[in-house]
Amino acid sequence: MTTTAINAVGFCAHYSPQGDWAFEFALRLAWKKDVQLNIFHFLKDPYDPESADPDEMSREERARFLIEREKELRFYYDERLGDYLKAGFRVCEENERKELHQCLCNREFQVLVLAYPDLGVRFGGKPIEAFANAFVCPLVLVGPGSPDEYRLNRPAALLAETLGISGVGAFEEEPSGLTQVTMSGDVARLNPER
Repeated sequence: MTTTAINAVGFCAHYSPQGDWAFEFALRLAWKKDVQLNIFHFLKDPYDPESADPDEMSREERARFLIEREKELRFYYDERLGDYLKAGFRVCEENERKELHQCLCNREFQVLVLAYPDLGVRFGGKPIEAFANAFVCPLVLVGPGSPDEYRLNRPAALLAETLGISGVGAFEEEPSGLTQVTMSGDVARLNPER
């Protein structure tokens, strides 16, 4: 059996409790593997179809919007990174599917972590479960009920142990095709380096 080498972890920013949980999981994984954590933020929020569309802005408005988003992203996550220095920030201007596939091809991540803020939420214009199932690399959804609740697409389920999600907790395949895992709180938060 071949294993995917994890040289970088990708995380899509989401300003919510579930987004914070997903960030903590991504940071913990990057810390454990001693790899780059790349934090992505989109000009058009992939979770919110009603968000501002930068394509409808003037060049000046778009430039200001881009700067504001970058500052917001760095301000929010710099403090949460603590002493972890292997982090990169990227504000993505294209749609989420195109940008994330491009970042994957550029090896900016081998596993992607997304917040799962609520049942029935959409990401990139489709149910987040469908997005996760269609994504070609390991993808972990964190939430919505607790920081110890994960949903894994098939590639991630195959790497559950490598991702630190194994041996303790209930694994259950959902009708969506994702594997739901609820970990024991003590084990899920275990991070000897921090």
